[in-house]
Amino acid sequence: MSTGNFAGKQSPTRVGAALCVQILCWVLLLGVQGLVTPLARAQTAAPASVLQQLDRIERRGNLQARDSVQQLLLLQSQLKPGSQEHLQLLFVKGSLWTRLREEAQVSALLTQLAAWPEPSLQPQAHLVGQMLKARRLALQGQLDAAKKELTGLAAYTPPSTPLPLLVNAYQMLGRLQSDTGQVELALANLHMALKLAESSGSLWRRAAARIDLADAYVQALQFDRAEQTVADALIDVEQDPDTTLLYSVHTMRGIVYAELGRTQLAGEAKQEALRVARHSGAPDRVALALGNFADFHLKQGNYLEALKYAEESLPLARQEKELSSEAVALANMGLAKIALKRIAEGKRDVLASTEIELKRGALNGAALGFKELGLYLEKSGDLAGAVDAYHQHRKLIDQVLREETMKAVLDAQANYDDERRDKELELLNRDMRLKNEQLLARNLQLKLWAALAGCVLLFGVLLGLAYQRIRKTNQSLAHSNAALRKQSERDPLTGLSNRRHFQAAIKRLADQGKLSGTVFLIDIDHFKRINDVHGHAAGDTVLVEIAQRLRATLREDDLVVRWGGEEFLIVVEATDPDYAYGLAQRLLDQIGAQAVTHGAMQIAVTASIGFASFPVAPQGLALSWERAIDLVDTVMYMAKAHGRNKAYGIESIEASDEAALLALAGRMEAAWHEGQVRLRTLTGPVSSTVSHEAAVPA
Repeated sequence: MSTGNFAGKQSPTRVGAALCVQILCWVLLLGVQGLVTPLARAQTAAPASVLQQLDRIERRGNLQARDSVQQLLLLQSQLKPGSQEHLQLLFVKGSLWTRLREEAQVSALLTQLAAWPEPSLQPQAHLVGQMLKARRLALQGQLDAAKKELTGLAAYTPPSTPLPLLVNAYQMLGRLQSDTGQVELALANLHMALKLAESSGSLWRRAAARIDLADAYVQALQFDRAEQTVADALIDVEQDPDTTLLYSVHTMRGIVYAELGRTQLAGEAKQEALRVARHSGAPDRVALALGNFADFHLKQGNYLEALKYAEESLPLARQEKELSSEAVALANMGLAKIALKRIAEGKRDVLASTEIELKRGALNGAALGFKELGLYLEKSGDLAGAVDAYHQHRKLIDQVLREETMKAVLDAQANYDDERRDKELELLNRDMRLKNEQLLARNLQLKLWAALAGCVLLFGVLLGLAYQRIRKTNQSLAHSNAALRKQSERDPLTGLSNRRHFQAAIKRLADQGKLSGTVFLIDIDHFKRINDVHGHAAGDTVLVEIAQRLRATLREDDLVVRWGGEEFLIVVEATDPDYAYGLAQRLLDQIGAQAVTHGAMQIAVTASIGFASFPVAPQGLALSWERAIDLVDTVMYMAKAHGRNKAYGIESIEASDEAALLALAGRMEAAWHEGQVRLRTLTGPVSSTVSHEAAVPA
């Protein structure tokens, strides 16, 4: 909120004029004092050529890192010790030492930053230290700890903090958040990095920020935006090309095109990334490029080629201690082996990959690993292994979303507290200015008392208005928070409730933590194929239409939630088995009886459903809602593994207590065949509609 020059609003009397002169002189004096430091810094700034050299070295990244360190040592002699430019150089040097695992050098540098001699630059030195600590932790696989090092980043702003440092900090934080599943936060911080990069006028920084932003869009399943962002990055890179950026932009293009189902373009981009990586001679880039190319061949069914590239990638990744590249190589190697009927060996490789991702805190990567493992085991005929892998995928996705929910609540509260503190600080500053004016007024002659009284009165009025505005602002914030909370509990695409709403609503059906009701978990069959063949817009149409069909089948007070990408959860109060079976059949029929229309296309859709009533018959065992959903999730994946377009419902489980029930649930397929678990199986409609695209008239 801006403040005006209050003296300029007094009556035009001689007394008022005198007071204006006094205040004006005081303001000018402060202004001149405020200009001294920036002018002094401008006079001692490093020559532009030195900063350009520093920029070139940073741009090269990790290519020939040791040679870059030597160049930085020579360049450092041209900079004033303790200067802002010296800080920027230490960040680049520290990043290279971190990449080279020179722990002694990094520790010495952190000690130097902690005792920075120039008081005005100590906050910047602290930021550089936090960034280097975060980078070191990330390379060690401690992603959550790395994120914590960058808390408080919003306190640093230009021009007091150089733009190159801020761009690096926001990119680093955004990448960490994207890797750990905090996609919304990642997008916000990467947008800030792009904005700062554009302000810096640096073409390569803008391109690098766009590449990271495109990756976050992929994580958020916003593939159209990812495609546009990476296309803009490619334009930047082509205007000012270098090996590092060419590798990154082609890698990202390959990922985006693969998600969009543009196979040929994806293959060309990934092959180009591998060519550039080999030309660069950087083993870490070659390792990741090989892993990505293995993934491409895996998706094309070229399992021997995929295995070849993954096996070439793995030793390079381990040599460079690149944990993320090692995880990619192991996952692709294992999946290729499973497809080639080396099932036990392949499972070990994929599980080793997920273990690396879990240790790094990369929950999204681990969840994807388990999901792909389930798909490949299902194709290979290992149904029990597939169900277990799907179950592990579900647990990790639930964990990610629970953490996102908690983070969202904390962020909302933090934002509210920050705004309130800002208003209180503004009020305090007004009060301090009032007191300063009163102190100055005591030294004026008696003829100024009348004008001073007017000033005090004016300040008092403004102070009262400020209090009123703060109250109104707080009320507005409360209303905005309520509206945002309501909005945050709805899925923006389908209009159904989301998990946040579910966690509040489920309390009504979970007396003392135990669920009473019937739970249905629905997964659209082959949804990725729909996206790949018809495009993501068609996939969105399918989701919206299925949501409408579910709502039309249910009663007003039934709870229906968009549970995941292509999954829906339904909870009804009824526990009667016949009602549950009838509803499951109606849901299958509503989903699969009629194709979904998208433009000129008719898309056949079916779903797999798991369901159960709680407490569980015949012993009436009560479960928490989390355990109940895990149980339903297991039978839903059994429906998928047994051919899809089916509903599997639990009739009874022969268990005397919860522990015995959960033990049987862990081996559901075998327990079913042994008679310890009774299931009701239902089949959806056999549609004669084939997914096709109508011919476009000439």
